[in-house]
Amino acid sequence: MARIRLDEGEVCGVAAAISVIDGKWKTTLLWLLESGPHRPGELRRKVPGISEKVLTQTLREMEADGLVHREAHDVVPPKTVYSLTGRGLALSLVLAPLSDWGHGHLDRLAAARAVAS
Repeated sequence: MARIRLDEGEVCGVAAAISVIDGKWKTTLLWLLESGPHRPGELRRKVPGISEKVLTQTLREMEADGLVHREAHDVVPPKTVYSLTGRGLALSLVLAPLSDWGHGHLDRLAAARAVAS
């Protein structure tokens, strides 16, 4: 997915924040990592439908944006663990009210469908 270029002129803060969480899986991964460090295989099992390639690419983007810390252990077999950074945790906490709003919106849509049927 194309990333928004933020280095040219004035940019809305909301657009800057959304460019960091833009993508199908980033908010799900933020939510999972909020509970603690995870290995890539654990994340892949908890996110049905994500391929290994897309998971790796998404985690790398999140690492580049300073949301995720990658810790590679020099053992055989190789062990990698991902965790949220302070910035990642702060973003996750900021998204909580948005999540609440979204759940309320879904409830209203379901109620409207029930009335219509």
